[in-house]
Amino acid sequence: MKTTILMAAFIMAASFSGNLAFAQCKTVTWPDSPEMKAKAEENKVLYEDALKSGQFKVAQAPLTWLLTNTPNLHNSIYIQGAEVFDKLASAEKDPARKQVYVDSLMIVYDLRVKTCGEEASVSNRKALSFLKYNLQAKPEESLALLDKTFELNGNNVMDGTLVPYMKAVQVNKLKTKNLTDEIVIERYDKVMGVLDAKIKKAQSEGKDIAKYTQMKDEIDKILISIVKVDCAFVKKNLEPKFKANPTDIVLAKKIFGFMLQGKCTDDPLWVEAGEVIHKLTPVAERDCGLAKNLGIKYLAKENFEKAEELLKEAQTICTDAKDKAEVLIYLGNIEAKKGNKVSARDLFRQSAAADPANAKEAYEKIGDLYYNSFGDCAKKVNQADDRLVYLAAAEYYQRSGNGRKLAMAKEAFPSKEDIFLVNYKVGETKTVGCWIGESVTIKTRD
Repeated sequence: MKTTILMAAFIMAASFSGNLAFAQCKTVTWPDSPEMKAKAEENKVLYEDALKSGQFKVAQAPLTWLLTNTPNLHNSIYIQGAEVFDKLASAEKDPARKQVYVDSLMIVYDLRVKTCGEEASVSNRKALSFLKYNLQAKPEESLALLDKTFELNGNNVMDGTLVPYMKAVQVNKLKTKNLTDEIVIERYDKVMGVLDAKIKKAQSEGKDIAKYTQMKDEIDKILISIVKVDCAFVKKNLEPKFKANPTDIVLAKKIFGFMLQGKCTDDPLWVEAGEVIHKLTPVAERDCGLAKNLGIKYLAKENFEKAEELLKEAQTICTDAKDKAEVLIYLGNIEAKKGNKVSARDLFRQSAAADPANAKEAYEKIGDLYYNSFGDCAKKVNQADDRLVYLAAAEYYQRSGNGRKLAMAKEAFPSKEDIFLVNYKVGETKTVGCWIGESVTIKTRD
């Protein structure tokens, strides 16, 4: 019965206020009747005192009287009325009573629009309040209210609406199954478009955009949870936007992350997005892994100049021993491909020194340099001296633990006849000439 009386009072107020022109409710407008004015003043004092002491149930009755009998008194009765019913709804444990408070809260918003106007901003607040209490029970109605909010407010929708909007999309997609992937993406694009506009505005005003970037991350996570965001999705939905705005670092990060997750990093788009991220990130904040991986990609394409540029930068950025060692290996590979064997060896040695626990690859690379130097270093005077390069290679293969390459090098050692002809003996130390310049112990293959 109390519920019926309470709701009836609000419905009556709504009907009454429908005949009023928007008063904007910015100045206090007391009733003309002295008796009504006195009653209004009394109820105003009562609810304000109750609010100050946090007695929201006590504030309910005088506020209800004001909303019913003096709807154009001032917009504060709607602002504080919303606060009262929100607090009561939040604290109420009984589901039926909670719903009464929530319904009353919605009517307060409707009354404010009917009496004072401000439909766009008030509808935004109403939608968020409705979502707070009804998303799981009434997901379709929640999303409809949010859609109306976006329609009324456009890019001026409240910041706090953006992530909840995507959560409402998520609930509708998973619970009611009333949204296709295409519709989800349309709504995703809509909210992202608003976010982009807010970021642009904030940047033009010199304001921090960190909160918007965080919102984008949250919205992306929601999208991934309800739509398969694979490489095809990126190519279809994100690549066109990126091509139109190739300096959008937030979009570039999104593309880079999605394609990494989708394991399609061989696509040129992934490298393009990575380069944008790298270039637009302040030097002091650049990422070792990004510079390294971009360098590796260019190395695979045999764009040695670009690869070297990025890998040398990674060498200065990376602090982890393993990363440093890996970068030095790749730089050594570039020097080796250029034919600069001494420089390549120096870089491989630096790699081994940077991460001694994982130096096997560096030693193998040096072994390769030596093994493949036979053609360059052979003087073709005698086989014993020419084949010393294989002894040098074998030592590094031994250190690398690569048994297959060690066996291959041993097969190329000088023969007993080769060393006999130059009067060398097994166990003697000789210096490998050419660019190698290392001492080796004479061994034979037979």
